[in-house]
Amino acid sequence: MTHRDLDPTVLDGLRAHLLAHSVRTGDFVLKSGRASTWFIDSKQTVCRPGGMVLVAHAVLAVLPDDADAIGGLTMGADPVAFITAGVAAERGRALKAFSVRKEAKDHGAGGRIAGALDPGDKVVVTEDTVTRGTSLLEAVDAVRAAGAEVVLAVAVVDRGGTAEALLGSEGVPFRALLGAPDLGFEFDER
Repeated sequence: MTHRDLDPTVLDGLRAHLLAHSVRTGDFVLKSGRASTWFIDSKQTVCRPGGMVLVAHAVLAVLPDDADAIGGLTMGADPVAFITAGVAAERGRALKAFSVRKEAKDHGAGGRIAGALDPGDKVVVTEDTVTRGTSLLEAVDAVRAAGAEVVLAVAVVDRGGTAEALLGSEGVPFRALLGAPDLGFEFDER
């Protein structure tokens, strides 16, 4: 498993895009019910053309060479996975993409996985923003249940600082492209 270094220009561009389009300050109540003076809506970056390309280049730089597929829990993972797989294809790298549904579908092919994922695939699970890492862990469980192996979990932004320990306890290495301190804030959960 080889990890290339992130291009500092790409990382600086991603940080600037997130600060310009995704980070908000004020009074917010987080999903956990906790109050916060800042909020990040990473979809404002991962769904805008300039941000999409930066995210794809950054994610591809940290993907293991043997990864076959990328995906995660819908909706946070979808834009990250799909743009990364698309840019990978443009570069000549075959990387499948998939979504993990919140609930199993009881009709059609059924199950929680939608998209291209096969048993035995080496998978990177992803998410736009993580606080604790529970969405990534839910995706890991679904991928494993589908017979694939998770080789890495990647978040565009880690706002909490605890995902690495949570995923590590399940034997999954974790990499965040940027953490809360990179955006000028302290981690929420440490």
